[in-house]
Amino acid sequence: MKYLSITKAEVFIAEALHANQVPLVDAQVVAQLMVKSDLVGADGHGIFRLPAYIKRIRAGGINLAPNIHIEREQGATALINGDNALGHLVMNKAVDIAIEKVKQHSVCWVGSHYGNHSGAASVYVRKLAEQGYIGIYMAVGNANHMAPWGGIDLLLSTNPIAIAVPSGDKPIVLLDIATTVAAYGKVKLAAQKGESIPDTWMIDRYGQPITDPQKSSEGSLLPIGGYKGYGLAVMIGLLAGALNNAAVGKGTIDFNAHHDLITNTGQTIIAVDPSAFGDKDLFTARVIALVEDLKASSKLPGVNQIRVPGDGAAKVMSERLQNGIPISTELQESLNNCAKECGIAALDL
Repeated sequence: MKYLSITKAEVFIAEALHANQVPLVDAQVVAQLMVKSDLVGADGHGIFRLPAYIKRIRAGGINLAPNIHIEREQGATALINGDNALGHLVMNKAVDIAIEKVKQHSVCWVGSHYGNHSGAASVYVRKLAEQGYIGIYMAVGNANHMAPWGGIDLLLSTNPIAIAVPSGDKPIVLLDIATTVAAYGKVKLAAQKGESIPDTWMIDRYGQPITDPQKSSEGSLLPIGGYKGYGLAVMIGLLAGALNNAAVGKGTIDFNAHHDLITNTGQTIIAVDPSAFGDKDLFTARVIALVEDLKASSKLPGVNQIRVPGDGAAKVMSERLQNGIPISTELQESLNNCAKECGIAALDL
């Protein structure tokens, strides 16, 4: 496995986007946010996605001169119209607005529509937690990969949810999950590497496991926790999609298959100021106490440590800040093909 430094990754992505008429400032912002996905180990949402984004741009599926603006606003709420911009730009704007509103109202709810794929959910709630706020993110995925519980029609996406809770100078407690057993990006990664997938990820229309990721279009991703995960995906679809007048259900556009169509992706950011509920330092102390109690609790045989949400991402981030982003041979080939098409220098690893 080869490694790509964070700086080189950001420069490469920005150059590729800029070569395709993305304004340089926007290209740099998107590059930084894309790499933040890789930094926490969300490899299916970072630089891996660059060739797909370029395809959408070249097909005319992205507005490169968008007017990202607040379409509706009432008190502590806002609805952002992303004007079909690159998704990272839309969500970056949403977080900035959420920070302004949470300072004024102590809690806020910011929805968006006409966005696009924006990488790992954790990127956006982390930004809130780093400023001392609780962050919650929900989104409708950019393609339907899950059938309703007991059904076979693909009517739901992976519909992720992320929650970040600040804990002072300790690592952020952060949960970032798809409502399916695996994010579809992991299936795509496995397909690129020629690997099989676990038989617990997908089933075909007859309920039989799919282990060949090349056949993923023939089946459905399974929800986490059985019918409970299905129910959670439905509710996130309503809150991030239907509420925001964004695509959901049959209206969802598969951005993997239709690079030229507007996806109208719906996303939601909620920010909460802990000080609205009492002394902020005491809240932080309670967060830390729970984390320490969990980690110090008795373990099952063969278990080395108890982890809490965010531990894995923090460990990966520490390693990758030092060593860079791991790049497989297959990914390097894909990125270099992209570089050739864009007329920029290939990755030298």
